[in-house]
Amino acid sequence: MLALRDIKVRYKQAVLGVAWAILQPLAMAGILWLFFGILLGMDEKVAPTPYLVFVLAGVLPWTLFESAVTASSNSVVANAGIVRKVYFPRLIIPLAAAGAPLVDYVLGLGVLVLAMLVMGVAFSWQLALLPLLVLSTLIAVMGVGILLSALTVAYRDFRHIVPFLLRLLFFMTPVIYPVAVMPERFRWVLALNPVGGTISAFRAAALGEPIDTTAWGLSTLIGCVCLGVGLAYFQRAQRRFADIV
Repeated sequence: MLALRDIKVRYKQAVLGVAWAILQPLAMAGILWLFFGILLGMDEKVAPTPYLVFVLAGVLPWTLFESAVTASSNSVVANAGIVRKVYFPRLIIPLAAAGAPLVDYVLGLGVLVLAMLVMGVAFSWQLALLPLLVLSTLIAVMGVGILLSALTVAYRDFRHIVPFLLRLLFFMTPVIYPVAVMPERFRWVLALNPVGGTISAFRAAALGEPIDTTAWGLSTLIGCVCLGVGLAYFQRAQRRFADIV
């Protein structure tokens, strides 16, 4: 019910309604294509794949991660009234907050398919791995989001810290550039990112390129560690939520 409420509120009184779920990743990919693809010459580094398709295949899973973590981290504070008055498993709140970004992500996949059709990019059987890639992304989302939601209740500083950390993580994730441009001795840093290997694997699956299963597995493992830490801290901290939220 919380997820359905968030989805309804997300587009309530918006003239374009659910179309924003398609326009936002498309606009972001277009801006990145203009600056990084055309002006900074990244288009040549990913050839023969059109840079617009390349960056869109990175923007979609990144937007899911960023939007869901942002929503989850603020979810308990945003539902303070319910937390004070009604007892129910508090863990439902940050989990439900990821529902609306997930719907946007599914709609955004249609934009990627359309861009691939228009630009003549062939579809690969590796797209069958999409459910596993989404699961890996959601594990990272839940791990980071649950932990940050509990920390935000106790320390409101995290409402300001989270956007900064996400912006920093964006540049540490291969969304706008291929992993190949990184010096080989530094690539392990990208693999330690909870979504870095997963986003690279998503792009490789979409474009029919070889998937770095080691990096994908390592990112998923780190996401699982984040989930374990997040659940442990949330369970301990939730006893005080009604008093301090």
